[in-house]
Amino acid sequence: MTAARRALAPLALLALFAGAWEAYARLGTVDDFILPAPSEIARALWTDRGLLWSNLLVTAQEVGLGIAVALVLGASLAVALHFSRSLRRGVYPLLVASQAVPIVTIAPLLVVWFGFGILPKLAIIALVCFFPIVVTTLDALAAVDPDQLKLLRTLDASRWQAFRWAEAPAALPAALSGAKIAVAIAVIGAVFAEYAGSSEGLGHLMLQAIPQLETARAYAAVVLLAAFAVALFSALALAERRLVPWAHRSEGPSQP
Repeated sequence: MTAARRALAPLALLALFAGAWEAYARLGTVDDFILPAPSEIARALWTDRGLLWSNLLVTAQEVGLGIAVALVLGASLAVALHFSRSLRRGVYPLLVASQAVPIVTIAPLLVVWFGFGILPKLAIIALVCFFPIVVTTLDALAAVDPDQLKLLRTLDASRWQAFRWAEAPAALPAALSGAKIAVAIAVIGAVFAEYAGSSEGLGHLMLQAIPQLETARAYAAVVLLAAFAVALFSALALAERRLVPWAHRSEGPSQP
């Protein structure tokens, strides 16, 4: 199946959704300042393209760096928890409990600590993305075939060598899957971070546009955020196929 044919179904669904949205907006049931029509959003995408693009670059930098920080810290913690059972018993419940803390409650504190620069935004994005990376990587490390580890032990492999040659390669696909999950929510984390305190970025632009009754501009920013998240997800999926081709060897040929 070609890439064009794979994209046809979601594009068709998107066109149907946009058409239904346009028709609903044109009925006048909801004011344009609350729900602009897709045609108005498209107009804002073109008219405000310079403003949107400059703010997208800021948000994209925050998301990219935040995901990188989350990947490094998340994978490192997962390996540490995998190697130490006592550490896992103490830290893992706290890690789960941390996901119940609303980001909006700690965002102002991070701004007080780190100011209005990029650091509090990176911290918030990393906190949002951290958990799925740790959990998927840790579960994958624990699910390695025990027969492989027994074979390595019979060959007098050290604990680190067993990790290097068996556990790490087996966990890499799951770690990348966790990163793909993190990408989908990183954009939301960036918006929360910019809401907490920022002078630029798409989240800041949305926060300004709505009180100014520029709702179409705010929705245009959402469209760009969604497109950016899809692009990042696709890039990670491509990287997964390049970095861990063994994880896809069992897949049969694509059906036409």
